[in-house]
Amino acid sequence: MAKEKIKKVEERVNTIVKPATENPMREIKIDKVVLSVGGVAEELEKGIKLLEILTAKKPAKVMSRKRIPALGVRPGLHVGALVTIRKKPEETLKRMLTPKENTLKKSQISENNFSFGIAEYIEIPGVEYHRDIGIKGLDVTVVMKRTGRRVRLKKIKRGKIPKRQAISREEIIKFMEENFKTKFI
Repeated sequence: MAKEKIKKVEERVNTIVKPATENPMREIKIDKVVLSVGGVAEELEKGIKLLEILTAKKPAKVMSRKRIPALGVRPGLHVGALVTIRKKPEETLKRMLTPKENTLKKSQISENNFSFGIAEYIEIPGVEYHRDIGIKGLDVTVVMKRTGRRVRLKKIKRGKIPKRQAISREEIIKFMEENFKTKFI
């Protein structure tokens, strides 16, 4: 009798308490996807229109800090624009990987992020050619994070996070292969 009761209690405990297979603090997530274009004057305006069409958001302009006379760049001149996507970045990433045929190079991966370029925006599914923009490309940067990253970023009671919280190249490759079926060459 006693042994049967003990077995029933153990079965209930085993169904309620699941064994911890993986630490939730080690889980990798996509923090943001950043779309950016570069150019000066008219080229920059075309890039801003392109980012507005792709994301329906107003891009932020990037100013130059250096003088490059050969390119006509001086300090304080707008030389680029970017849009940060934090809400549902997975959908945007899937769209941006389509022109690359879900294939990336291992050299495009860095610690905590990876970047790739799209040569022509018309390769992105659902985007039509716009005569006023012409043929233009853009860069895509994907930033990864783990739970607890905010501890380092917050203003009050800021803390330090250890190096083991950083996401390595191998972890990013594994994450992309499992979740987005991406191939790496």
